[in-house]
Amino acid sequence: MAKKVTPIEMIEKLISFDTVSRNSNLDLIDYVADYLAEYGVKSQKIFNDDGTKANLFATVGPDIDGGVVLSGHTDVVPVDGQPWDTDPFTVVEKDGKLFGRGTSDMKSFYAIALALVPEMIAKDIKKPIHFALSYDEEIGCLGSPRMIEEMVTKGLKPRAVIVGEPTMMDIVTAHKGIMGLRTKVTGREAHSSLVEDGVSAVMTATRLVNFIADMMAENRAKADPINAYAPSPGYTTLHVGVIKGGTAMNIISRECEFLWDIRYISEDDPQAFVDRFNHYCETEILPAMREIAPECNIETEVVSATSALGPEINGEAEMLCKVLTGKNDTLSVSYAAEAGQFQDAGFSTVICGPGSIGIAHQPNEYIELEQVQLSETFIRKLIVELAK
Repeated sequence: MAKKVTPIEMIEKLISFDTVSRNSNLDLIDYVADYLAEYGVKSQKIFNDDGTKANLFATVGPDIDGGVVLSGHTDVVPVDGQPWDTDPFTVVEKDGKLFGRGTSDMKSFYAIALALVPEMIAKDIKKPIHFALSYDEEIGCLGSPRMIEEMVTKGLKPRAVIVGEPTMMDIVTAHKGIMGLRTKVTGREAHSSLVEDGVSAVMTATRLVNFIADMMAENRAKADPINAYAPSPGYTTLHVGVIKGGTAMNIISRECEFLWDIRYISEDDPQAFVDRFNHYCETEILPAMREIAPECNIETEVVSATSALGPEINGEAEMLCKVLTGKNDTLSVSYAAEAGQFQDAGFSTVICGPGSIGIAHQPNEYIELEQVQLSETFIRKLIVELAK
């Protein structure tokens, strides 16, 4: 007979798996699959290209339309260099809080739901609860598209998708999308005393970075100060996070590359900013570079893309969560998650989960026990709803 675990015990177990994005998540995935199998619940693993990571999709209850998908990511951000007071991968309870990497972002959400699987089965739910656990959310929501594609291929038609990112159990109906890009500038090397003989990749890159900053300044200038994303910027932001290039102070640099992102509101098309950037390169920058050295080039590639989530008119997911939480208000957030990807596939989607995003990614990350209790109540109400 399967051994029941409490929500806190399940949180402790899932936190104990070091699933920092650079590592495999298979130990956690295997544990969850084995746990569900003890209750007769079948699951499907959907692997990445090299088989080192996997999504897990499982269905509790009848395999029919009209169920609810509970989505969460299994990876967490690194703890390197952070001044933790305790072992990040061992849950410590103190002052009404559970400390550990992933307690808030976001293992607690699906840990609580997994612990309540016996109740789902005992209640004989008439509509299914689907678990959708993904890999590599923290580095660009890379795993969830494969799982969503599988759902679409199978013709799955859930009533709602609830992504359990930390919202303090508020209902989030909009989040920004993210497009991550890499730009590589190729110039021509020369001695720095002969500036007209070379083309500096580093100095060219700085002009491009300034152009990106100018595009964001335009967005800021035309943005409505009263916006749904407040206190976060209610406009599309563009940011350069990493730049590297050159070999020595007295050598005109041949190569320089930088990483940048576009965090866009659902009303904006990120490709429009990329097209404008490329046009600037082709018409304003490259001609002058190639007059000196025809081999000069500027290449930009998309390295990650996460769709924005937008509010839905009479969305099933929003209405369901209002019933389950007793709240009527909805929020917009500036961070991104896999919610937009589910919505793009035609699924009604919201974000609603325990914990605070303000605590995520920090040393001594924690979730309050009160939030755990609220999430338990939420899942139990969902079970009752689907048992009707």
